This record gives sequence, structure tokens and C-alpha cells, in this order.
Amino acid sequence: MANLLLRRVLSRTLRNSIEYHSRNLSYLSSSSSTNVFNSISETPAFGCANNGVRSNHLGLAFLKETRRGFAKGKKSKDNDGGSTVEVVPDIGPTVKATAIAQMEAATVALSRELSKLRTGRASAGMLDHIIVETGGVKTPMSRLAVISVMDSKTLSVTPYDPNAIKELERAIVSSPLGLNPQVDGQRLIAAIPPLTKEHIQAICKVVSKSAEDVKQSIRRARQKAFDTIKKAASSIPKDDIKRLEKEVDELTKKFIKSAEDMCKSKEKEITSS
Repeated sequence: MANLLLRRVLSRTLRNSIEYHSRNLSYLSSSSSTNVFNSISETPAFGCANNGVRSNHLGLAFLKETRRGFAKGKKSKDNDGGSTVEVVPDIGPTVKATAIAQMEAATVALSRELSKLRTGRASAGMLDHIIVETGGVKTPMSRLAVISVMDSKTLSVTPYDPNAIKELERAIVSSPLGLNPQVDGQRLIAAIPPLTKEHIQAICKVVSKSAEDVKQSIRRARQKAFDTIKKAASSIPKDDIKRLEKEVDELTKKFIKSAEDMCKSKEKEITSS
């Protein structure tokens, strides 16, 4: 009978202890962890009195682990009860570097396209995009010859291999530039004919279209940067998000202005030739 009574007392004590600790777990989210842990450490665990010190420490350690698991924000508790702060990676430099690389690539492509447009003045870049087929291999003319400006209306094309001069001549004549080079010893001389009014208008339209295309590319780079920032927004302070978005916007405006200036300069070159 005494054993049965003892088991009932232990069972009731165990149940009360579990309920007490459960209440403390729910209280953790609204109370200071230090006060809660102190109150728990003073409570006998599982009915143990003087011999329950080890159980108390185990219960306290468990509650600390549980508190850390449910914690929200950047602060947490380590095993010694000290505060630790999660380090949030700074994505700003990566986002800006990626956006700059994409925007620069767009403006470089624009510069390359504008150099292909013929104006009334001679420019070595006019022939860079022409592809020459020699021996069944297609190669840019800039890799097969030295292209230089003799004067404002004349280009000189000197092939590295004199035997390829006919292929170079054929490629230039076949290009949409409207040039008719003449063989002069081991080089070609290409006179730049004046542009007609219709030709000038057509080239200006091409320049405008190129400007719009590059602006769209720059804006796409900005949108990709914003998407990256948005994905990481949960771990970045709002002020940092606004600052980073503002910096990306400033980069966008800078590159768009650069592209516009390039196109205006090209149009001026075309109309004044």
C-alpha cells in the first residue's frame, strides 16, 4: 500500500512539474529569458528535492536550446547564455558590381554598333565589322589587315598577307557601306563618298533605334538588381534596401546619359559630314 501511495505521489508531482515547465515555455516569448530561467532553476525537477540539481541543469539547458530555436530576429543565446548576433551578408557590392558589368556591356555594344555606321568622314572602325572569307575561314577584317585613315575622306587597308588582297577587296565591295576600293600596290585605297540626304536620315533612324535598345538593356540590368534585392529583403534593414535601390537608380541614370551622349555625338557627326 505504501508503494502504491508513493507511486501516486510521484506521478502527481511529475505531472505538475511538466505543466509548470510548459507554462514557462509559453512565457519565454514575452518575458526576459534571464528571469524565466532563474525561476525554472529554482523549481524542483520531476519531484526531486536535494538530489535534483543535475535534472534542473538539464532542464534549463533544454529550455535554452528551445528558446534559441524559437527566437526571431538577429539576436540569439549561445550555450553560455551570452548574446550572439547573426551576421547578415552585405549584398550591396555584389549587386552593384553585377549591374555595372551588365550596363557597361550594353554601352560597349552600342559603341561597336555606332562605329559600323558610315558617315561622310573616314573612320578605321567603319571596316572592323566586315567579315572576310579566306581559304574557307571567315575572319573579321581587323584581324587580317591594318586599317588606317589617310585623310578625312580616304581609308587605307594593308593586308598582313598580300595574297589575301583580292578577298579583302571583295568583302569591302559586298558590304552595305557603298565603298569601291582600288588596289594600290599591296594595299587597298577606299574613298569615302559623301552621304545623300536620304542616307543621312536613314542612318539617324538607326542611331535612334540603337539608343532605345541600349536603354532597354540598361533598364533590364536595373530590374535584375532590384529583383536580387527583393529576394534578400527579409534579411536586410529597410534603410539599407532604400539606399541600395537609390544607388542602382543613380547608376542607371549615369549609363543611360552616357548612351544618349554617344548617340547624339554620332548624329552630329553624320549630319555635319
